[in-house]
Amino acid sequence: MGLFLSVVIPAYNESSNIAAGALQTVADYLAQQPYAHEVIIVDDGSEDNTAALVEEFARTHPTFRMIRNPHRGKAFAVATGLRAARGEIVLFTDMDQATPIHETARLLPWFGQGYDVVIGSRGTYRRNAPLWRRAMSRGQRWLRTWVLGFKDITDTQCGFKAFRREVIAPILDRLYLYNFARQGEVRGARVTAGFDVEVLFVAQRLGYKVKEVPVEWDYRHSRRVNLWRDSLRGVRELIDIRAAELRGAYTFSRAKP
Repeated sequence: MGLFLSVVIPAYNESSNIAAGALQTVADYLAQQPYAHEVIIVDDGSEDNTAALVEEFARTHPTFRMIRNPHRGKAFAVATGLRAARGEIVLFTDMDQATPIHETARLLPWFGQGYDVVIGSRGTYRRNAPLWRRAMSRGQRWLRTWVLGFKDITDTQCGFKAFRREVIAPILDRLYLYNFARQGEVRGARVTAGFDVEVLFVAQRLGYKVKEVPVEWDYRHSRRVNLWRDSLRGVRELIDIRAAELRGAYTFSRAKP
């Protein structure tokens, strides 16, 4: 039986979540499933003992492995894990488990119906999120629709997305804004919301079938989210993606896997 599911978890200074049992929760759920799996934790140059904790956990959990990255931001960590995955289906999720790993069961059936990319969606409601976070999400959703035409995708930013492995390289290879060959190391926490948008933008332009599925989600306060900085950056990246398309920076011809 081949490897069916790969789970990719980016990690930057996540020692508190690991100590709280995040990795054990993932391991316990996957151990109960009938399919073969692997879990790839990509350490994004953490400054705490995240890497040491992951290595210690992996010693007693053989389906877990870690990749060490220089600190280049969450998007690069996710992309590294996606490319390294060996499963038929590849899911990335956040260490804080704001969307719990058991929601995987909601996504997987859609691949059997011909979808290439299946994304978790928080809908228009953000349980336990503060008012400013909900306002930011609504504004960004309107802008994504207006600037990039995401009429059939409500939530591009939920950190719970799955792909058929065959579509990952064609999507990542055609990214422009998040073309990692041009990106060096960064400093401090880096929220890279434009990565999710560009991935879905390219996937749709390539003709891949994308399905949005409602999932459970609970707000987790994070020092990585800054209302004004991240809102302005998100708007700028939407405009940059649209401008790049108009300049012909994207190439969307492909042979469908």
